[in-house]
Amino acid sequence: MSQFRETADKALKMLRTLPRVQIGNIRPNPQSKQNDKRGRAQHGGDKHGAGNKGSGQRQNFMRLGYETGNTPFYMRFPYEPYYKGHHLRRQYPPISLLQLQVMIDTDRIDISQPIDLTTLCNTGLVKIDPATKEFGFQLTDEGADKFKAKINIEVQHAKESVIAAIERNGGVIRTAYYDPRSLHALKNPQKWFEKGVPIPKRMLPPQDAIAYYTSAENRGYLADPEEISKHRLVLAQKYGYELPKIEDDPQYEMLTSSKDPRQLFYGLEPGWVINLKDQCIIKSKGYPSSA
Repeated sequence: MSQFRETADKALKMLRTLPRVQIGNIRPNPQSKQNDKRGRAQHGGDKHGAGNKGSGQRQNFMRLGYETGNTPFYMRFPYEPYYKGHHLRRQYPPISLLQLQVMIDTDRIDISQPIDLTTLCNTGLVKIDPATKEFGFQLTDEGADKFKAKINIEVQHAKESVIAAIERNGGVIRTAYYDPRSLHALKNPQKWFEKGVPIPKRMLPPQDAIAYYTSAENRGYLADPEEISKHRLVLAQKYGYELPKIEDDPQYEMLTSSKDPRQLFYGLEPGWVINLKDQCIIKSKGYPSSA
């Protein structure tokens, strides 16, 4: 009895000290109440976070830069004149002299033959895409102090330091233009020959490129050979090296071989059809070899 009496006294004592039980100080049992709807805002969660009306509730996301009808940010400010017509400019993917030397050292390029755009594409390490306004390769001067090969190379763009690095070793460099149709044939000759169509003529440079490809300083393929010889000496004096004599070189024929301004492939004339299946060449009649 004494034990029950002590327990009752203790309970009465707690009731006297604890606050009065009211609706404001009681809470429901755990997990006894659950919400019927999810989300928030005025709809009570019946939109499931997808919003109202139109593309907002269909997950049809707007394109990048669209400002719901407002003038886009990139049109509210004037653009730099430098970028005017940038999508129409000719592009020249770079190849450094260091990359070229590595290709030669790993036997991907045979320097006993002239090197052109087809030779570079056949290495499998570089490529061009005429559809994205790529018109050939430009040779950069990275690794110019390590370049030691004597080559006859044709690229589409090269700086003065690159020309000096090649001519210092007794080589020859030439810059040449190819139109998009010619580039398609040059980048993959096998695919072009399998079509069974004649080799096309190379078109002349456009008006804004004639000055570059007729300049002897740039070693343009349309420049005067005598002017090129003079500028070879001028460049040797400027960079302080002795210009090797090509005339006394045993590889004179390889170093002086070049294409006609209308020609695409060495040894093949425009208008010829290459039959890979029968391994023969169908030559056209009445087409001049130097046209």
